[in-house]
Amino acid sequence: MASEQELKKPNPLHKEFQNLLEEDFKDRKLKENQIIKATVTEITKNFIVVDCKAKMEGMIPVEEFRNDDELSKLKVGSTIDVYLERIESFKGEIIISRDKARKMKAWKKMEKVFETQEELTGYITGKVKGGFIATVEGLPCFMPSSQIDVRPLKKVDHLMNTPVKVIATRIDKNRGNVCVSRRAVLEKSKNAEIIEALKNIKEGDIVENAIVKATTDWGIFLDINGVDALLHVSDLSHGRVKKPSDLVTIGQKLKVKITKIDEKTNRVSASIKALTEDPFDNIEKKYKVGEIYEGVVSKIMDYGAFISIDSNVEGLCHSSEMDWTNRNVKPGKIFSVSQKVKFKIVSIDKETKRISLSYKGTLPNPWEKIKDQVGKEVKIKINNITDKAIFGELTETGLTGMLHYKEISYLENIDDLKKFKKNDVLSVKIIEIKDDKIRFSKRALEKDPLDWFNDNNKKTGDIITTRIHEVLKTGVKVTIDKEKKLIVTIKKGDLAKESVDARPEVFSPGNALDAKITELDLTTRKVKLSVKAAQIDEEKSLIAKFGEGATKSGVTLKGIFEKAIGSKKKKKK
Repeated sequence: MASEQELKKPNPLHKEFQNLLEEDFKDRKLKENQIIKATVTEITKNFIVVDCKAKMEGMIPVEEFRNDDELSKLKVGSTIDVYLERIESFKGEIIISRDKARKMKAWKKMEKVFETQEELTGYITGKVKGGFIATVEGLPCFMPSSQIDVRPLKKVDHLMNTPVKVIATRIDKNRGNVCVSRRAVLEKSKNAEIIEALKNIKEGDIVENAIVKATTDWGIFLDINGVDALLHVSDLSHGRVKKPSDLVTIGQKLKVKITKIDEKTNRVSASIKALTEDPFDNIEKKYKVGEIYEGVVSKIMDYGAFISIDSNVEGLCHSSEMDWTNRNVKPGKIFSVSQKVKFKIVSIDKETKRISLSYKGTLPNPWEKIKDQVGKEVKIKINNITDKAIFGELTETGLTGMLHYKEISYLENIDDLKKFKKNDVLSVKIIEIKDDKIRFSKRALEKDPLDWFNDNNKKTGDIITTRIHEVLKTGVKVTIDKEKKLIVTIKKGDLAKESVDARPEVFSPGNALDAKITELDLTTRKVKLSVKAAQIDEEKSLIAKFGEGATKSGVTLKGIFEKAIGSKKKKKK
């Protein structure tokens, strides 16, 4: 048995083995987080054993080799790329990954092909919200649903786990996300075919056998020698077309004219109406503005009716041109589709290809009957009563006009509206006809209370005697005429010269009150009275007759008159 001292002595064999290991590891330059080369040494049921020239062999799960059928091609001695995560774990094992190596390599390649838009082969392996997962070079990428084909697909089962060509459309380095598109590859291929096919057609060509592929509400898709073309609904006919599907069927052959080829988008536009003469070219020779013709109602809208006046020529009769008495009439109450009607042409616009028609222009104009009736008495039937006016219909012509509450009586009291109800018949006078609007007046049939001033030869500056009609907080209302139809408000500040005397409560209805006419405008019906101004004028008159002392404090009107009478007696003696 070896002694303790012998065991402590270094074994020359151990020293030699250590030197050999150090010499071997000196040539192995392994760095973590990099892709390295590894040699397959053993293939088991669950793991692939590889030599990475490390202290020990590495083991990779077989699941990381099942993409792209790599496992079936793998054999002992094969060299593969692996990603070195850790040279030595806490268990002393080397941590490597074939999947991460493939993804890192694919990411570097993806960055290059993203710039060049090179096509790559990928596999659609699963479906997620908004799209699919496509594995490209071992890198999971997102493919939006709109990018799987040039047209929406109901089923994609035939594309799952099969090789498809894709192009990288977006790369997010920070998040490590890549978006790919199969549609871009298909469009690229399709565009190449279209460019080649477009060499055989040009603008202005007439194609005899354009095939109808599909129809929509706004046009027809055609196949012209392998090129998709659009025949817009506006290019089907010079007239109005409701639905293209009513005119054509899928697979039908049409004769069209190529009207436009967009070199940037390779889109082709075709037209049928370009093959026929535009009926608007000589429209003015056939139809004259102001003349009456006959047509057929083709379409009714909320705002008017379209009337077919000739083959492929329509005009619009707006609702305002249907009835003389109602500008907002509903077209459906006047016309029906396929009805034959007479109309007058109002205007023709060749540039916009619009014709304005009038139905009421063929009917007697009631406005002509009343244009000379301004100032005449008429009868109206009340149709409606609003907050401030009455709307009535002339019993003779059916035209509607307005009777404002201020025109009911000269008192201009809004409560007068309550005296009337719908369907009442009133006698009124037409006071204005302007812009197809009529204004009525009921008070115009009566004598104007303001005529009192002319009848009594009263003007601004005159002093008149009034009667208190009503006492207000802000003044008083007074009547000027005996009939009490001429009522004027005197404000509180005009009730007396002295402010202390200007109190409305000291007056009572029926009291006489002298006031001066300070403003009188019969045109604007403005009358202003002032008791204060009358007192000031009276004071000036006293001063002129009896001197300055006549207005001093303590002097009574009796003393002034006695003094005046006494002076007169002395003169007589």
